[in-house]
Amino acid sequence: MKLNFSFLKKMNRNTILIAVAIIAIVITGGLIYANSNHGFSLPAIFGMSDSQIGKKVVDYINNNQLSQTPATLVSVSEESGLVKVKIKIGTNSFDSYATKDGKLLFPQAFDMSPKPASASTSANSGSAQTPAQAAASVKKTENPMLEAFVVSSCPFGLQMQRAVADAVKNIPSLASNVVIRYIGSISNGAISSMHGPEEAQENLRQICIREEQPTKFYNYISCYMKKQTATAASGMPLGDSTGCQATSGVDAAKLSACVSDSSKGLAYAKKDFDLSAKYNVSGSPTLILNGAQISESGFGGRSSDGVKSMVCAGFNSKPSFCSKTLNTAEASASFSSTYSTTGASGSTASNNNCATAQ
Repeated sequence: MKLNFSFLKKMNRNTILIAVAIIAIVITGGLIYANSNHGFSLPAIFGMSDSQIGKKVVDYINNNQLSQTPATLVSVSEESGLVKVKIKIGTNSFDSYATKDGKLLFPQAFDMSPKPASASTSANSGSAQTPAQAAASVKKTENPMLEAFVVSSCPFGLQMQRAVADAVKNIPSLASNVVIRYIGSISNGAISSMHGPEEAQENLRQICIREEQPTKFYNYISCYMKKQTATAASGMPLGDSTGCQATSGVDAAKLSACVSDSSKGLAYAKKDFDLSAKYNVSGSPTLILNGAQISESGFGGRSSDGVKSMVCAGFNSKPSFCSKTLNTAEASASFSSTYSTTGASGSTASNNNCATAQ
């Protein structure tokens, strides 16, 4: 079939140029309107809108059981060429990212842009500081409190628990200036944790022992983290809770009553979780000293001496035990029968944690 373009002969050159110009103006105007009007966007025409991608992210997390607690959508925006999706799981909020076609999800992103040095960098960041510098910029009080937020199956949470337990063992009075707290959430009367229900129940047991049988707490966790005896459905390791209750002298009946009574166990846990949300805790372990986040790397890492040094940095007037040197080696991560497997200080494990978005 032969196409007939004879109509073009009837159009002069100026008419054609004017028509092209009009088409260009219409396209340009449409692009400007699309980018400036929040109710109209090109992705809505040619692909998925940002709000649709946000809903898809939440549905994917919930439908694939990536979280023990249902995720809800908080907000959607665009950042660095991706769709930034803020979701809420329990009491914690997380930023995830997705490609604009809605095909790829990134649960976590790392900001690689250079961080300029400023006066706001303090011991609470701990980066590239000497111990003296880190200690000097810590807020001082008469009775400082170091709060270590962990979950009971995280290898690095166990590492911090081990360092704290060893510090308290060698300086018992430190027990009044340091507390191990737990990360999680409560929904419909059920406790949840980042690594599944088995970890959540162990967190609850440890919380109950800490609150109602405090003299047995450090003996119990020191026993519990010595040996893995089971594996959770999530693949995370579990210790021997029943055996350690016996060897550490825990009143099992009292513990069972606490765990099963929501006015006790869950109420204690909620206080931890509320504090976790207040401090924007995002990983296990996270350390809070006198109400501000602090990095252990400025104090020698995850060692019992590092724990002591952080607490002592928070005193207006340092007590005599601050002159005592404890173990400077990094504590072993995960389950271990010994305090340290390397005997070396300054391990890079101090930079690792279990993220709450898992």
